[in-house]
Amino acid sequence: MIRKLLFVFLCAALAVPLAIGQTAPPRLAEREQPLVALENGHGAYATRHYRNLFAKAGHSKAEIDAKISAAFQQLFHGDPETQAVYYTAGSNANGPLAYLTDIGNHDVRTEGMSYGMMIAVQLNRKPEFDALWNWARTYMYISSPTHPSQGYFSWSCKLSGEPNEETAAPDGEEYFVMALYFASNRWGNGAGIYNYKAWADELLTAMRHRELRTGPTKFGDRTVGAEVNEAAKMIRFTPVEGKADFTDPSYHLPAFYELWARWGPVEDRAFWAQAAEASRDFFQKTTNAKTGLGPDYANFDGTPHPVRWNTHAADFSFDSWRTQSNWSVDWSWWAKDPREHALSDRTQAFFFAQGIDSYGSQFTLEGEPLLKLHSTGLVATSAVASLAATHPVRFRFTEELWKTPIPSGHDRYYGGMLYMMSLLHVSGEFRIWAPR
Repeated sequence: MIRKLLFVFLCAALAVPLAIGQTAPPRLAEREQPLVALENGHGAYATRHYRNLFAKAGHSKAEIDAKISAAFQQLFHGDPETQAVYYTAGSNANGPLAYLTDIGNHDVRTEGMSYGMMIAVQLNRKPEFDALWNWARTYMYISSPTHPSQGYFSWSCKLSGEPNEETAAPDGEEYFVMALYFASNRWGNGAGIYNYKAWADELLTAMRHRELRTGPTKFGDRTVGAEVNEAAKMIRFTPVEGKADFTDPSYHLPAFYELWARWGPVEDRAFWAQAAEASRDFFQKTTNAKTGLGPDYANFDGTPHPVRWNTHAADFSFDSWRTQSNWSVDWSWWAKDPREHALSDRTQAFFFAQGIDSYGSQFTLEGEPLLKLHSTGLVATSAVASLAATHPVRFRFTEELWKTPIPSGHDRYYGGMLYMMSLLHVSGEFRIWAPR
């Protein structure tokens, strides 16, 4: 997968759960009435109601719980040769260690580690959460005050913990921060690296305020600054200064920013509230008006940002799969921007027209197919888009996710993580864990 692996070449040149509500399953031809009640900012954060779209399609709670449990057990504790992406790795003074690996590329990424932590906190799996966080802090975190990436995590490491690069990919930091806040709120804070809130605050502060610093890494000199563009109020593709001051639409997480505007360091709360609004506007600018598809990489004005090392940077490609999930969860939790309805309706209409059980995984933004492979990861995020969609076809997409087998084999990492998180979103089990 070229999404972040090719970033190496750039660098050479980078609580209490909110309740679930369920209603009787409607016919597919019916529009979902609770959408009306969610208008004007009354999303799950305010209502404590998380829609369970699997239940609305007629699946029982027992069936849904069993599906989620089976996916977690297989991906975290299944056959290590063909099923699992989570591996134990001994222990140190802080306790057990474990990593979550990209099977195809034989590395450990902040993306996957932070996704694994988020899944663990949502499912109340503290041992797995702590073991992943311990590995990330032990091997990926850069603590040296003279290092240009101090305060961040190396985005890719070998299975031994040796870094493949010593710069950050901000989507990893974003999910680390959110998972740590949820862990603090759900389980309380411990000592040292397990003082979850203290680490979330420190990392979130670095993301915005890390001063520009030049220095040597194992891979050459780097100049590294903040992970946000202050003027645009948007997350950057990388904090490597002068190399990549653009963004990745799938890194935009306004649902998280709203929580940071409430729980993060006080002096930065206004900024994160503004960042949430900036991302909502950005979704409108970066997606195609006909297909709803957005690019892998984009300028801060939303226009595609082509690069040499990723030939599909200006197309709808692997990173882009996540963008529709991001705006749909934002609607589900906050319901602040009704324009997100149209975005989900648009992407689902496009994929449905391509064949709901066969649509490809890469397209130009205008909709010309580039890769016809029907991919589990995109099936998963297209189902999450149903949280914001209004057209009855949305239930067809959630049912496609329901029918999709748990990923296994060579490509089980990225598809598996999106599959697992999407099951939680669509079932109403991906929740805001608020301070007690």
